[in-house]
Amino acid sequence: MYNQVAQAYQRTQQTTANPRELEASLLIKAAARLQAVRDNWDQGRADLDDAITFNRKLWTILATSATRADNPLPPEVKTNVANMAVFIFSHSMRVLSDPQPDKLTSLIFINANIAAGLRGSAG
Repeated sequence: MYNQVAQAYQRTQQTTANPRELEASLLIKAAARLQAVRDNWDQGRADLDDAITFNRKLWTILATSATRADNPLPPEVKTNVANMAVFIFSHSMRVLSDPQPDKLTSLIFINANIAAGLRGSAG
C-alpha cells in the first residue's frame, strides 16, 4: 500500500506542474475515502483499514518531505506539519482500536481544510 501511495504521488507529480495542487488532490482523495467509509459504515467498514492506511502513508510522505533539511519551508511550518502528522498517526490508532464512524470526522476535516489552504481557497 505504501508503494501505491508513493507511486501515485510520483505519477501525479510528474504530470502536475504545481506540487501544492498535487498535495491538495491527494489529501482530498484520502478525505473522500474516509468519508465513504463513514457514510457507509455498515457496508464500508471493511474498507476502514485501507482508508486509514492510505491516509497515514500520505501523511508520512507529506511530513517527510516537509521536514527535510533542504525544504525551503519556514521552521514553524515544518514543525506544524510534523505535529499534524503525529496527531494523524495517533488519532488513526485510536480509530482502529475503537472503530466508530464519528471518529473519522477530524481526519476528514483536517485533510479537506489543508487541501483548501493549499489551493488558496481556505477561509
